[in-house]
Amino acid sequence: MQYRINVIIIFFVFIIMALTTGIAFAEKAPAKVYELAKTTLQAYGSDPVIIKAVKEENQKKKTLQQIKEMDQKWKNTPGITDYMKAMIESECGRYIMNIQNNNKYYDEIFVMDDQGANVAMTDKTSDYWQGDEDKFKKSFKDGAGDIFVDEVEFDDSTKSYLVQVSVPVIEDGKAIGAITFGINIDNIE
Repeated sequence: MQYRINVIIIFFVFIIMALTTGIAFAEKAPAKVYELAKTTLQAYGSDPVIIKAVKEENQKKKTLQQIKEMDQKWKNTPGITDYMKAMIESECGRYIMNIQNNNKYYDEIFVMDDQGANVAMTDKTSDYWQGDEDKFKKSFKDGAGDIFVDEVEFDDSTKSYLVQVSVPVIEDGKAIGAITFGINIDNIE
């Protein structure tokens, strides 16, 4: 009997913590997000400005070790440094910022190279290397490319429900990178 009471108490404490700390249970994105992904977002993967930026970054032939070192530096750096600012102010960065500014439901957009390292972004991402995360792995898909729609989650910083949608950057039928769009579910039409 005492065991059941303890389990019930733990369950209610967990629920109260989840409700008061912004922890939310992930849920599947609405159908309109999947439709947006298959049409508008996927088309950005063939955009010449984005393709050019990804190709230029891929030609640098960075090693995974170099990328991981930059990732560590990125995570340990508060604010936005010059090298981060360069990604926001690049031709591709300005281009995706324009996309974001003209659509009220995009909270963030960032472009990745063929290893999942940042190429361009609208805002500083939490890390530089996305290559170990589903957003990159499932959209790049070892060069095959695919659309990946993550689960909807509550973002405590913006106090809104967001879903990340990632699409491949495609050239000559092959994925050469990926783009992730952070979509505010409350603002999508």
